[in-house]
Amino acid sequence: MASHKRRPVRALVTLTVSIVAACAALAIGHFTEGVSPYPDLALDLKGGTQLILTPTVTGDGQREITEEDITQAISIIRNRIDASGVSESEITSMGNSNIMVSIPGTPSQEQLDLIRSSSQMNFRPVLRIGAAQGVIQNQQPSQTGTPQSGEQSGAQSGEQSGAQSGAPATEAAQSGVQSTALDASTAMGIADTNHDGVLSDTPATTPENASDLAWITEQVMYDFLTLDCSAAADVKHVEGASDKPYAACDESGQIKYILGPVAVPGSDLKTATAGLARNSNGQTTGQWAVSLQFNDAGTEKFKDTSTILYGFHESDPSGSSFYQGRPDRNSFAVVLDGTVITAPSMNAIIPNGQAEITGNFTAQSASTLANQLSFGSLPLNFEVESEQQISATIGTDHLTVGLWAALIGFLLVILYLIWQYRGLAIISAGSLVVASVITYLVITLLSWAMGYRLSLAGVAGLIMAIGVTTDSFIVYFERVRDEVRDGRPLQAAVEEGWDRAKRTILVSDAVNLVAAVVLYLLAVGGVQGFAFTLGVTTIIDIAVIFLFTHPMMELLIRTRFFGEGHKFSGLDPEHLGAKSSLVYAGRGRVVARGDSASKNKDDEAGDGLSIAERRRAARLAAAKAQEEAEVASSSESTDDTTVATEEEEN
Repeated sequence: MASHKRRPVRALVTLTVSIVAACAALAIGHFTEGVSPYPDLALDLKGGTQLILTPTVTGDGQREITEEDITQAISIIRNRIDASGVSESEITSMGNSNIMVSIPGTPSQEQLDLIRSSSQMNFRPVLRIGAAQGVIQNQQPSQTGTPQSGEQSGAQSGEQSGAQSGAPATEAAQSGVQSTALDASTAMGIADTNHDGVLSDTPATTPENASDLAWITEQVMYDFLTLDCSAAADVKHVEGASDKPYAACDESGQIKYILGPVAVPGSDLKTATAGLARNSNGQTTGQWAVSLQFNDAGTEKFKDTSTILYGFHESDPSGSSFYQGRPDRNSFAVVLDGTVITAPSMNAIIPNGQAEITGNFTAQSASTLANQLSFGSLPLNFEVESEQQISATIGTDHLTVGLWAALIGFLLVILYLIWQYRGLAIISAGSLVVASVITYLVITLLSWAMGYRLSLAGVAGLIMAIGVTTDSFIVYFERVRDEVRDGRPLQAAVEEGWDRAKRTILVSDAVNLVAAVVLYLLAVGGVQGFAFTLGVTTIIDIAVIFLFTHPMMELLIRTRFFGEGHKFSGLDPEHLGAKSSLVYAGRGRVVARGDSASKNKDDEAGDGLSIAERRRAARLAAAKAQEEAEVASSSESTDDTTVATEEEEN
């Protein structure tokens, strides 16, 4: 069987194109979006913003703040920060009284609000929907609640995902982006139904459930009519009491709601994940959805709520319908920080606590909503005790020292390779330079794409990568040298050495990669930074050894300096103590060891043989050669005797 054709030039071209593409992407980002051409630095090297948060208990009753509350709050805040694209942040507790949050660099206002806000997420039934910005025509609900795949709905329509399209019941000739908020006197005249001049916040009758229209009091109607959701209003919306109705805006500022009391608290939501929706047969529909899973308490509450809301699925004679064909009370709202982040309709009774929100989602919007739902509920409210800019905990001097250490280590490795491998050090130095360039580009692009920040622990991981990459060179070079010592020609030695070395290199890098992944998953803070850079550089090492080191070796072995084993090439057979390259191949044939490796492996001497079998073959070859020499010597003696006899006779 002929060996596969080697294409070293193709591998080098692939690597070059990849590097050029990465450089081009970074340049385009720098000139169009102002992306920094340098990696972002973490808190220990650059400094950042520090917040001291003082927790207060939420809810109606007061209780003592426990260590478990603080631990849960830290976990949720960390998840929020990570989901917002900030890495290498530090979140620690200061006893049971404060939480210290340190963010590297200069965080955006949205990120600071995400941390400072005393977020409480709740599920509330919708009592009424109205336009907040002008008149919205042909508005289509953005999401729909359906049961999880495989669950039976209460009606045939409950098995389908997607929203029912329609238009608001109220039609108007004009439309615009002006706020629909009324002035105080006009709203007072509409909301004060008994005309006593006082806005009552007590229901006229006792509500039967959270979806009862009796919750729409004079006060909440007044709040609804005067609610200004426009950005110009710049009003901080705060969620009302959990057992009271209140008026709220959606995130876009275009829709406003009257919401009933909390039906399911956000703390009862177990998980929220984004993914492709599935139909009743388990097949993907191609539409993105957000899947919800409630805990045991939330399952019972959501079952009761879905039963009530589904009762308004087709009609609601007592209520209103902002969307044509869909009663307002068929929806439930997810409220975060006083704002409605989604208000899907209820298309089925959900008895098992597994719901699915579908609609006009993209992958990004579905992931964003899943993050909001997952990390939205904190067990505590927080007051900002202090907010200040902090300097680097270690300082840029340590970064400079770390970079000098990397440079010195790089030079020492090169000197060792020159002393040990001579001309092969050219390949090693080139590979290290290529690996360094790729690592820099990858870290910089990750800083742009996912907010990665380089910490001092990450720098240590990069320095360690020099040793990891050098180890791959040594394995490869020593395998080739072993083949040369075994008597193979240099080109065959490179082929055989690579075939054996690459398995060892892959196994070694796989071990490093598994260690990096485990360390990243189990650790936090700076240790994660070390594990991340170790994993990234391990992958880069594999790419460099396959796309640069070996192809360069294949090209250089074709040159006279390396191909003929110059004494300074590092592949000099005499210097390496190579054995005779002639071996007995059977049937009186003697071939050069390894010649057939690149031509026909079926004819290769010693292929698949053990060491003992090879030694036996060598002894047979030597005995055969000695026997042939004796026969030749005996033949020459006979010829000499015959010639002498003929001369005497003459």
